[in-house]
Amino acid sequence: MKKLLIYLKDYKKESVLGPLFKLLEASFELTVPLVVASMIDVGIADGDKGYIVKMCLIMAALGLIGLTCSVTAQFFAAKAAVGFATKLRHGLFEHIEKLSFSQMDKEGTSTLITRMTSDINQVQSGVNLVLRLFLRSPFIVFGAMIMAFTVDVKGALVFVVVIPVLSVIVFGIMLISIPLFKKVQGALDRVLGITRENLTGVRVIRAFGEEETEIRKFDEETDNLRHMQMVAARISALMNPLTYIVVNAGLIALIYVGGVRVEAGILTQGQVVALVNYMSQILVELVKLANLIITVTKAVACGNRIQGIFEIPAGMEQQAGAVNEKNNSGETGTVEFDHVSLRYYKGGEEALTDIHFKAKQGDTIGVIGGTGSGKSSLVNLIPRFYDVEKGSVKVDGKDVREYDLTQLRDKIGVVMQKAVLFKGTIRENLLWGNENASEEELWEALRTAQAEEFVLQKKKRLDEMIEQEGRNLSGGQKQRLSIARALVKKPEILILDDSASALDYATDAALRKSLKQMPGETTVFIVSQRASSLMHADTIIVLDDGNVAGMGTHDELLKDCQVYQEIYYSQFERTGESGKKEDINA
Repeated sequence: MKKLLIYLKDYKKESVLGPLFKLLEASFELTVPLVVASMIDVGIADGDKGYIVKMCLIMAALGLIGLTCSVTAQFFAAKAAVGFATKLRHGLFEHIEKLSFSQMDKEGTSTLITRMTSDINQVQSGVNLVLRLFLRSPFIVFGAMIMAFTVDVKGALVFVVVIPVLSVIVFGIMLISIPLFKKVQGALDRVLGITRENLTGVRVIRAFGEEETEIRKFDEETDNLRHMQMVAARISALMNPLTYIVVNAGLIALIYVGGVRVEAGILTQGQVVALVNYMSQILVELVKLANLIITVTKAVACGNRIQGIFEIPAGMEQQAGAVNEKNNSGETGTVEFDHVSLRYYKGGEEALTDIHFKAKQGDTIGVIGGTGSGKSSLVNLIPRFYDVEKGSVKVDGKDVREYDLTQLRDKIGVVMQKAVLFKGTIRENLLWGNENASEEELWEALRTAQAEEFVLQKKKRLDEMIEQEGRNLSGGQKQRLSIARALVKKPEILILDDSASALDYATDAALRKSLKQMPGETTVFIVSQRASSLMHADTIIVLDDGNVAGMGTHDELLKDCQVYQEIYYSQFERTGESGKKEDINA
């Protein structure tokens, strides 16, 4: 949590002025009981109405000045807290963007969303209250005790007993509550995860009639969250009654001691009232402090969770010397895997084992294999979404780890397995590939991606709005726009990760033909489950459980590679004219 306070550095003035004005307000508040005591002992005792009026005006002035100080303190505290939360949110988002795919997979989307929203909001509330009350409440508690000593030493001994007991109660409950609230936030993560799964997968859930099962799972998690919250709340709720008991016991003792000393003529009635007022001030401030402790406890727990994300090292750290440099190797669009192995998590199984090949400029490389064979893992190493465990991946003769990430990814156009579009116009989505692309370049990319026809049918064409995640488009339309977005970039290397799965065979064939006819020599990697999509590739890599089961042209693999034969003949009739028959699953 302490490490997060660096985000307050731009709000040093507000962080100082907020508590300072609160202390000024507290100073005026501590003066009020003395004014009341003087009013009773002098004004009321002597029947001096002028003195009473004078003291009333002084009290009103103290109240007005205190109110002004309080409002000013609130303003500075709120400004610092909101600014802190904003910078923290920016910093956390920037850090998350630097995490590797494997790290994000490990943490989980729901966890990261909770850190960005609920946790940061809780920390913001904690910072706000700390700036307003963390100094003010202890200042009044100990200030009231000191002022009580100026009134009467023996009567003030009650304060000496009460305040340590209260401190033990407050800090004891805080130490117990912090780990409990941390567990509560963890349970909130799980509830958010289930909620997100159900909302994004509602169609699948209804298609399989699993509504009752999912409702039951949701109820179990929310009941678990409620139970944890109840345990934490019960312990936190002890704060107020225990402090009330101790303070009221102190008041009883104070009134008894004061009564005896007034009877003996040692104290005046006004001094006893002042002592009671100081004890009442302590009670009020401890109630505030109790609420502050509860909020700060939650904030610390949430802050530690946020800090945990910051402590995850950026998976895509660049080596020293990884700067923007011109390619002096003379190679362009080449990709080489030099005995590459990949493991997602330490201790886990290898996702890829000893992959070795080289793609020359302009080559079309097909990657095929069964589900979970490592196809996406292989192509994700090229733009360095993951780092290899053994060997190296070279682009244009240079290890991808030696590149500046921006320079590396400027060379590569990637179309992910799941088509992702963002809310905005078609034009805005396409300009992700190249923000300076001309109108003609956008239409050229759409033509190549076989998306021109359906875009022309839209009323506003390029300015047609796309809903979040492309909900107003079909699966095939989303895939074609994703491909067009990558083509706008005019990359040296184009990666199509099973990105034509929603296209019909005619459109898929037209897409492959237009990719071949693109100007320039773009190296294309096509990942597909369809043998027909890869038959005309220069080289086809067949993967089986992370290993290369075969590598070569379609004819070579159909002759010598059993894994490729099984995939091919599961999709085509077994005839002598390989590849010329229609897909039997079409």
